[in-house]
Amino acid sequence: SLPDSTAIMADAAAIAAHKKRTFRKFSFRGVDLDQLLELDSAALMDLVHSRARRRFSRGLKRKPMALVKKLRKAKKEAPPMEKPEPVKTMLRNMIIVPEMIGSVVGVYNGKHYNVVEVKPEMVGMYLAEFAITYKPTRHGRPGIGSTHSSRFIPLH
Repeated sequence: SLPDSTAIMADAAAIAAHKKRTFRKFSFRGVDLDQLLELDSAALMDLVHSRARRRFSRGLKRKPMALVKKLRKAKKEAPPMEKPEPVKTMLRNMIIVPEMIGSVVGVYNGKHYNVVEVKPEMVGMYLAEFAITYKPTRHGRPGIGSTHSSRFIPLH
């Protein structure tokens, strides 16, 4: 009975090892997250889409640089293992760069600031993509005057 019990225990260990959840390692266009954070701007330009490449080649202006500085400051002042304070911005056209990963940004949608936590999957996208500017329509019952049949009112 001894060989049977060792076989059962080995099976149980194999099942336990199989149940242990393995997380998919994030990579942006074939570049791992840790390598992505160490990339310089020229190497990052080769990874993003053509519109972002053009934008980076024309240089980062004062406002986007100020936002990146504020995000750095908020991240540095945050206690360890906690989210930083949200940084409000109206720069909806800002392209998310790897340095912004882990930051919390309040993106203006025309009325108020939508709080967005920047994740690795968002690299290369615009901040505007995460703050919708309109309220999607909720199609309910049609109102009065919506059809021609509602115009006819019988007199008798």
